[in-house]
Amino acid sequence: MGALVLAEGGDFVPPNTDIFFLPPIFGSVTKPMVLLVLSVLVIVAFFMVAARGLKIVPSRFQFMAESVYDFSRNNIAREQIGSKDFRPFVPLILSLFTFILVNNLFGLIPILQFPSMSHIGFPLALSLLVVYPVWHGVGIRRHGLGKYLKKEIFPPGVPVPVYFLLSPIEVFTKFIMNPITLGVRVFAAMFSGHLILVLFTLAGEYLVFESSSLMLAPVGILSWLFAIAMTFLEALIMVLQAFIFANLAAGYIGRALSEDH
Repeated sequence: MGALVLAEGGDFVPPNTDIFFLPPIFGSVTKPMVLLVLSVLVIVAFFMVAARGLKIVPSRFQFMAESVYDFSRNNIAREQIGSKDFRPFVPLILSLFTFILVNNLFGLIPILQFPSMSHIGFPLALSLLVVYPVWHGVGIRRHGLGKYLKKEIFPPGVPVPVYFLLSPIEVFTKFIMNPITLGVRVFAAMFSGHLILVLFTLAGEYLVFESSSLMLAPVGILSWLFAIAMTFLEALIMVLQAFIFANLAAGYIGRALSEDH
């Protein structure tokens, strides 16, 4: 989480953004990079182990894997893309959901205790280098470049003069802002959540062990209790953010494939 920093005179200095910039482990390799690789290994191992010796009556482990797959397939991909077109995109949606989920949950695991998606480059890379090309690529392949751009930029049923105002907004929204906000949303939630947990944990430590006033010790314990409560809330947010990212990605793909606007 980071070390408790005391200013001269023993005053508490709250954590800042420095806690997200961890020193290299070796060479130029940092902890977030290692966590990304670890997350891939964890996901691959999880599904490989679950797929061994499949049974009609699943074990708890098999049931967990099937639930994750079913949720990604039916509740995200099928709902957002449509029953006609969703099947080819199930691996992508499943991968996005599980990858972001595991990297988010790393922030709650002792020793690891760092949500990889709190580094903005990682969710933006997923959005701009993975979702964005697939999203517009499938639309262009389905409709052709000209028809796709017309469908996205010039919504039908709008008076021609309105297009001078509406079309630039459509271009800015669909080709610039949507892919950026897709990544920023996850980053902002993980960044702020991790910072809040560190703040209340270290504040509790300072008030209980470092403060010169014993009267502040109960406040420090209260701070710890709040950190525990926030941990459960943060766990829920981590799952929700993984779902939202995958759900929006599937929604963009479904909209690109659809015939209407």
